[in-house]
Order: sequence, then C-alpha cells, then structure tokens
Amino acid sequence: METNQQYNPNAPADASAGIFGIPCTYENSKLVYIPVPWEATTSYGGGTVFGPEAILNASPQLDVYDLDVKDPYLAGLHALPISDEILALNSITQSLAQPIKDALGELGEDSALKEKLSLVNANSALLNQKVYEQTLQILKDKKIAAVIGGDHSTPLGAFQAAGEILGPFGILHFDAHSDTRNAYMGFQDSHASIMRNAANRIPAITKFVQVGIRDFCEEEVQFTSEQGNRFEVYYDQVIAEQKLTGTPFTKIAESMIKNLPQQVWVSFDIDGLDPRYCPHTGTPVPGGLDYQEAIHILKLLARSGRKIIGFDVVEVAPPLQENGSPLEPLQASDEWDANVGMRLIYKLTAFTLASQKIALWQK
Repeated sequence: METNQQYNPNAPADASAGIFGIPCTYENSKLVYIPVPWEATTSYGGGTVFGPEAILNASPQLDVYDLDVKDPYLAGLHALPISDEILALNSITQSLAQPIKDALGELGEDSALKEKLSLVNANSALLNQKVYEQTLQILKDKKIAAVIGGDHSTPLGAFQAAGEILGPFGILHFDAHSDTRNAYMGFQDSHASIMRNAANRIPAITKFVQVGIRDFCEEEVQFTSEQGNRFEVYYDQVIAEQKLTGTPFTKIAESMIKNLPQQVWVSFDIDGLDPRYCPHTGTPVPGGLDYQEAIHILKLLARSGRKIIGFDVVEVAPPLQENGSPLEPLQASDEWDANVGMRLIYKLTAFTLASQKIALWQK
C-alpha cells in the first residue's frame, strides 16, 4: 500500500485520514467503498440515509489487526466521498414518496399521487444508474467495489455492473426480510424488492442464498419457490430449531456455502443480525444471527475456494432526534450501530481480499 503519509497501525488513528484512519488514495487502493446515502422509499423507521456518514465517522475506532487475515489494510482501502447530489435527490424523492406511503400505496384515481409515484420511480432508477456507473468504473480500474448503504435498494446498480464485468455470480444475502416483494406500495425499486429485481433484471446472478429470513409475506414465499433451485432460503426459525435440537452451527453454515457458485457477492442487511447489534435499523425483527455466527459463515465462504467479488452492508442507522436528524454530537453509546457496521465491513474486506489471494491468511 502506498499512502500520502506515513501510516502506523499501532498509533491512534487520524479520523481525517480516510476510512478506518488509513491514508490511501483511490489510485493506490485495491478496494473502494461507495457510500450511498439513500432511503427514499423506506417504509418503517428512518435514518439509513445517515448510515454511510456514521460508519465512516466511527471507522477510525477500529484496530486494524485481524486474527484471520494478515494486514488486509495493506491492499489499500479508500472510501469515495459522500455525494451531495445523491443526498439532494434522496431528500426530493422522500418528499414525493411520503404521501404515497401515507396512502399505503392505494392511489385509486388520484392523478397527483400517480405523478408523484412516477417521479419516485424515475429518481430511484437514476440512483441505480449512478451506483452502476461508479461500480463499473471501479471494476474497470481493476479494483474491488463495496457499497455502504443507505437502504437495501442501494446495491442494485452494483449487482448490474458486477454481472457485466465479472460474469455469472451468486448472492449470499443476510437479512431479516426476503426483499422479494413486487413493487412494494408501487415503488419499483424499494428496499423490499431488491432481490426480486435482481432476479428479474440480472440474468448473470445464477443463485441466491438467503440467510436469517424471518419476516416475509406469502407473495415472497411463492416467488422464491417458483424460482426453483435459483433460491435457497435459510429461514431463521429453521436455523434456530436445528441449533436447539443439536445440529452444530458449522454444519448449517457449510450447507449454505455448498449452494453457492464460484463467484459470490455478499449482500448484508444489518437487520439480519440479532437486533441487539443494530437497534436503530429501520425494520428490526426479533431473532437473527449472532455476530460471530455471521462471521463464521463469511469465513467459511472465503476459505471454500470461492471468490468474493464484492459486497454491500446496508440499513445501518444512527439514533435520531425527534426532528429526524442524527444526534449531534454522537456519544460513544450512540455510535453502537455504526460501530458494529464498520467492524462487519472490515471483516468482509479482509475475507474478500483473502478469497482473491490479495491478502494472506494468518498462520
């Protein structure tokens, strides 16, 4: 790694240096993070639009030594700046979407609401295009792309670019929700529809392995069932019952990995974890994976000989004030969601680099 200044991994991190306090330019980085501050069509709690900033602000608290992978930071890690253009587009689109959410998507003959819905869908498509273009450039520059959301609609453009440049791949999807609804409340690119959209629009995605799913509707069960062996769903209730009746967790995790193809994108909605790790995420659901269980699955994936081609971590949200803005300044106790999110991102970074033989496994 070449940096703009001397970097000492044992010294206190310089919060102004870059993500995790690592001073590294785009040119000298092997892995580039794309922050996407977007939550225009979220349907319950808010705050994920502030997730990227909260994660970046919390990241210098990390000690970069890793027990699994040797010095992953040496590959060069760089986060693109948070886009003011996307922030502005999100604000406009949220305002357009709110009356549609208030109507629960039942627009009837209301032409004004129909016009708003059309604009929301157009703006969401524009967001997808922006993420696609950023990811495409990163991949053309022979780097690895990772998305930091924002809500779970944000990585769709990254999926599209990965399929175009890297060829067929599977998605390992951690989530409390199936995210396979059809245009939820009329929003074509809702966070509740991303995996359905990915399945319908991106033929390069040959397999979806969903883990931790525990809040879903009949429509989603039908959709995933109709996809044949393209979808493997590991419901949280079934995972819990297997553990409670004596099945070792590693056996469950190994079965997940066996279902995946050679190239894998990891899409990690933070609410796939037990809500004690992410209490302020938009749609928390009781149950879910323990943090170390998720890390174990990811480690098995990286050790399996498969290549992690990219990843996203989404739906991280800081606590909000009554006016909907983040607490300022954040106290250590308020950084919990972002703290968990940034540590998960670093482990995913390490495993991604190791799976591509860019970083070495620890002995």
